Amino acid sequence: MQALLSPTLRPSSLSPLHTKPNSLSSNSPKCKPPNKAFFFTPRASSQVAVAPKRETDPKKRVVITGMGLVSVFGNDPDVFYEKLLDGVSGIGPIDRFDASKFPTRFAGQIHNFSSEGYIDGKNDRRLDDCLRYCIVAGKKALESADLAADKLSKIDKVRAGVLVGTGMGGLTVFSDGVQALIEKGHRRITPFFIPYAITNMASALLAIDLGLMGPNYSISTACATSNYCFYAAANHIRRGEADLMVAGGTEAAILPIGLGGFVACRALSQRNDDPQTASRPWDKARDGFVMGEGSGVLVMESLEHAMKRGAPIIAEYLGGAVNCDAYHMTDPRADGLGVSSCIERSLEDAGVSPEEVNYINAHATSTIVGDLAEVNAIKKVFKNTSEIKINATKSMIGHCLGAAGGMEAIASVKACTTGWLHPTINQFDPEPSVEFNTVPNKKQQHEVNVEFWTSQVFQPDILMLDWGRHIGKLNYYDVIPSYF
Repeated sequence: MQALLSPTLRPSSLSPLHTKPNSLSSNSPKCKPPNKAFFFTPRASSQVAVAPKRETDPKKRVVITGMGLVSVFGNDPDVFYEKLLDGVSGIGPIDRFDASKFPTRFAGQIHNFSSEGYIDGKNDRRLDDCLRYCIVAGKKALESADLAADKLSKIDKVRAGVLVGTGMGGLTVFSDGVQALIEKGHRRITPFFIPYAITNMASALLAIDLGLMGPNYSISTACATSNYCFYAAANHIRRGEADLMVAGGTEAAILPIGLGGFVACRALSQRNDDPQTASRPWDKARDGFVMGEGSGVLVMESLEHAMKRGAPIIAEYLGGAVNCDAYHMTDPRADGLGVSSCIERSLEDAGVSPEEVNYINAHATSTIVGDLAEVNAIKKVFKNTSEIKINATKSMIGHCLGAAGGMEAIASVKACTTGWLHPTINQFDPEPSVEFNTVPNKKQQHEVNVEFWTSQVFQPDILMLDWGRHIGKLNYYDVIPSYF
């Protein structure tokens, strides 16, 4: 079974901000408008349809003002994207535990993670990594949004919420609790077993730490988790229930029970002799996905709120959609109907025409069936593949499960703001039916008109707009019915 959600970022006119007498752009001295507002100008060879209407109310327009992450390449979004542009693989042998008896012995494992300055020592020792990653990424996102701890008092915390999801939850705490029960009895189970294992605790602890009293919960929809959280967070803002939301995903499942579970599903690559080439989306020799971990978090707020406080606006969220293909737990529908219809609905909600899209950050996990199913569904909506470039972040960091959408959202925003697309590495013998430019093995310069990014299994599609140097990006989270 698959749920689909689609978010969007893309170029948007700033004129609605100037048409009303009480426009925020004229009475908000702190907030500098972008240097340029880019409208999509079609190439001579393209026929671009008139886009549907787009939201103009500053209270309902949703912008991204901060980004934070924890990744195999560290905790700085700029460094993270530089590594991606350089085509560096973060995949290597697992050394966190003895994986010698597993048929897959490698992953995108985070090394030398430190929460110093973000989590006190006592709690840091107790918390599951899933929670630690979230807290650090969330606080870094707020710092990026000019809302470090000493500045949070400037916002109405009752109208600021947290919505960070996870696909697996506190898996280490859960695994340790089960082991304690079996080996030593129930009296040896830690009292933190339930609180730190449940999926909503990441959002809860971040909110408690910062005093954010707005909407607070988690969504757990496998690989689509982060995108669902972005979609729901944006809707809280659109409905007037919150001014600001901290949203994204977090995951830490590289441990024996997590690895063993996906091995049992026969979903993982077994390329143990060359782990760095194991994740190879769209390559004929792909043999499964590679596990990754981390957290990706965005600060989302209403345009009105962001401009009043002089926030650094990075991009604009345009819209999304969610559905289910009602087909199978893991297998995609052969006709791609669930995915393609979700894309169409997300475009409509965002006020974007298919002809405006020229970049896709794909889900592309490197599985035999999933990669092509996703591409086939995309081609049902976007007819002219020669106009679109598509790449796969997972070729370098692996599949971060519930955090995948959050981390790839950051990569997508950076593609817009830098004008460079990171490569899809390990493109040795590509599938001829893909037909897109997959940015093979080397970064490419590209002026993004509209971009979307995708993910599978209960996934959301999201459209976003880059607010600064390149205002124009559609982020689409494609939902394919499969972890694979």
